[in-house]
Order: sequence, then C-alpha cells, then structure tokens
Amino acid sequence: MLRILIVGCGDVGLRAARMLRGKARVYGLLRSPERADELRAAGVIPVPGDLDDRRSLKRLAGLADVVFHFAPPPPDGEDDPRTRRLVAALSSGESTRRGASLPRTLIYVSTSGVYGDCAGAAVPETRPARPHNARAKRRQAAERTLRRWAADTGVGLAILRAPGIYARDRLPSERVKKGLPALLPADDIDTNHIHADDLAGLAVAALFRAGRNRLYNAVDDSGLKMGDWFDVVADYLGVARPPRLPREAVMAAVTPAMRSFLSESRRLSNGRIKGELRYRLHYPNVRVALFDTD
Repeated sequence: MLRILIVGCGDVGLRAARMLRGKARVYGLLRSPERADELRAAGVIPVPGDLDDRRSLKRLAGLADVVFHFAPPPPDGEDDPRTRRLVAALSSGESTRRGASLPRTLIYVSTSGVYGDCAGAAVPETRPARPHNARAKRRQAAERTLRRWAADTGVGLAILRAPGIYARDRLPSERVKKGLPALLPADDIDTNHIHADDLAGLAVAALFRAGRNRLYNAVDDSGLKMGDWFDVVADYLGVARPPRLPREAVMAAVTPAMRSFLSESRRLSNGRIKGELRYRLHYPNVRVALFDTD
C-alpha cells in the first residue's frame, strides 16, 4: 500500500488524509501530543516530530513514498529553515546507508504571494516570482530549497501556489462583523480564492497526475475584487456589508497584515490544474461554496 507522510496536519492536511482513507497508509508529523486522537480519527498514524527540532526528525527517512508538505515557515525572517530540516531528514545519510529510500514525490503547498504585486494582470505559472513581503519571501525560500533538493536527488516535486484558503468555518467573519471598511470599487484589488476541500483535492490529484518539478496555481474561478469578497461573506453571515472608503482611509483603519494584502493585485490563471491535473473544482466560486445547499 502507498505510504504517505503529511507534514503539517492542519485543516487542509486532515482533509487530504480523509480523502486518502483506505487508499494509502497515511502518517502525520505530530508536534503537539494532545492532537494525537484528532489525527487518528482522520485515519492518520501520528509520528512525533517537530520541524524546529532537527533531532526529532530522524525517523522520517524511508518512512513514506510520498510527502505532503503543508507546514508553514517560521513567523519571522525571510528564510524557511523548517523546510531545510525536513529535506535533510528525508535524505539523511545515516538512514540511507541503512537502506532507507527517498520519497518518490513531494508535494508542497506554497502561496500565490510569491508573485508579488501584478497590478491586476493575469498570472500564469510562467510568471517570475517577485515577492514583496517577508511572508512571501519565506515561501520562496522554501520553494528554492525544494527545487535544489529535487534536482540533486531525483525526487519528483510539485508545488501548488495557493491564494486565500477558505471554507464555511474559515472566513474573515470577525473583520466583517466589526464593519471594517473595504476599498471603493475604483481603488479595489483583484483577489483569488480556493476552498480548503479543493486545495486538499488538488494535492491528491498532484500525487497521481502532476508533472515532475511542476508549478500549479491552486485557484478557483471566482475572480473577485476584495470588497466583493467581503460583501459575499457579509451576505452569508447575515450582517451589513462593509462600508466602502477611499484607499487612504481604509489603510489607516486596518492591520499591517491587511495593508500588505491591499498592496498587491493579481488574477491567477488555473488552466494547468484543469488541463494537466484534470481537476474538476467542487467549489468553482465562493458563492457556490457558501450558498449552494446541495
């Protein structure tokens, strides 16, 4: 049976695990022992380990045929030492001398933020990455580490660049309920979304259909301006839509993280996930996900 290791057993990781139940033996790197029962309930075999502790990762070498790397970088800096520790553990010289094999494939969920601000332009996977903020630079660092490792070892690599991940239980509810302002239509930015179930499904699809060392924009068909997204969420929650204000007023009222988001605009193309991965979106747009009762 196929052996899969999920590194980063958060929401998307557990959704992927449930999709693989009965099709593979699924292991999950477990940082917090109190979550062991949660992983087992999703059909995941817990493997204690912490990407911030190199010594705790020794048992990962040879454990799995496929690795799903969903773990985020550290919260600070412009590098991702967690990914470096992971690939070092997977290809540990001591372990490989004992006969442990490398995984044949690694699938990494990155962020569309690595493209930087594209001024609302359509963005295919061939567009060079030019991240503007530290959060996206950390993801680019992880991508570079994985690309070098894949080239050196022959491990197949697929990178899913994901935009805003959402589901009915992971919405900007507090922001909308507080009535924080959104941009006027003339000032607004283009945003992109993917439902958590579809991101998990794309990772599974990439396992079977991705090309070697291939990038994929993991995005739905929504194509919403940010203010329109907040309007959809407000309608779903049954609260007033956020007021629309000029850019200067909005920037003064929101958090630094939101100001960073409001400084970048792009429209991701999703032809590769539909053509190469032959993936059919379960939630092609946010309205279907939030309002379709079927």
